[in-house]
Amino acid sequence: MKFKDYYEILGVERDAGADDIKRAYRKLARKYHPDVSKEPDAEAHFKEVGEAYEVLKDPKKRSAYDNLGAGWQDGQEFSPPPGWSAGFGDGFRSGRVDFGDFSDFFEHLFGGAPGGGFGGRFEDMPGADAQFEVEVTLEEAVRGSERSLRLEPAMARAGGDGGRSLKVRIPAGVTEGQRIRLPGQGSPGPGGRRGDMFLVVRLRPHRHFKVQGRDVHLALPVTPWEAALGATVKVPTLGGAVDLKIPPRSQDGRRLRLKGRGLGRQPKGDQYVELRVHTPPPRTAEHEAIYRRMAEAMPFDPRAGLFD
Repeated sequence: MKFKDYYEILGVERDAGADDIKRAYRKLARKYHPDVSKEPDAEAHFKEVGEAYEVLKDPKKRSAYDNLGAGWQDGQEFSPPPGWSAGFGDGFRSGRVDFGDFSDFFEHLFGGAPGGGFGGRFEDMPGADAQFEVEVTLEEAVRGSERSLRLEPAMARAGGDGGRSLKVRIPAGVTEGQRIRLPGQGSPGPGGRRGDMFLVVRLRPHRHFKVQGRDVHLALPVTPWEAALGATVKVPTLGGAVDLKIPPRSQDGRRLRLKGRGLGRQPKGDQYVELRVHTPPPRTAEHEAIYRRMAEAMPFDPRAGLFD
């Protein structure tokens, strides 16, 4: 009988925590699930991964397995030490499935006799997780929304279950790339229990706002006199219009911050307003005369030093 290194099978260290073991199992179960995997010997790998998880997820079985020692190498000839007992006895023999779902190694360690059976090996194994991208507007990202999603049949190839509709809640404060977990909405497992679905948030481009992480940026048109003399103007934000004070003597490109007007939660991002000075075109002779008087009254060379 060959020794099985369950830690190596799941690709985790021997001191891995329960969450790390669960994540490793779900990743591999999704990779080798016979319903969706095109990997060679996917079903055999899937069973092997499930067996390793069955042992390592249970503190008692894991402790019994660890008591064998860390010196064994995967594939070495192995026999349990004389008098060794996992301490479970007939507790495994519920008769729901037989030991055909497990290897001889597992049977010798935990079953005691062929055909003893361990209750629910595949019965409680969840199916593969699924992933689905959902596009939301920036306004929805701030206030949250509800969405009905139609899962197309093509999703089945990615671990989903095609042809279903789901009504989901997009929580307030989501950001680009955030994953929203929907428990029990993934692919069904061998016993019918579903894995989870993860919605990946994609922010729809906005015609006014640009997003960088949790912060949003807005280019704000202002007149030359608003920039030069200062003014209080209305500015759009994702939560509605607010008043913004433009300091006197502001130049084109100056950035002003509106704290807490961005995306996310705890802490919320900010909104940065970049001033864009727009010069009104002279449409009449009077307008041209005003510009000439300005040129005479306020001589100014913006290109001074450009050729130094």
